[in-house]
Amino acid sequence: MYQYTNEDVAFERLKDLQREMENSRMAGDSLRGAATLIRHLSARAWWLAGLAMRRPPRRSPGLKAID
Repeated sequence: MYQYTNEDVAFERLKDLQREMENSRMAGDSLRGAATLIRHLSARAWWLAGLAMRRPPRRSPGLKAID
């Protein structure tokens, strides 16, 4: 029987673990990118909403000033 069989299996398992870690790291990078995109879009929407709130209220044509 080949005496290093267990070492070969262990080495294959180590390579599999490294491959899984790299794949999860790449998946995490894409999720971080999506989170960054969502953060930028929400900040932009918040900014636009802030601009809309700074505008003076519009006068309604149905209301008349009391003299």
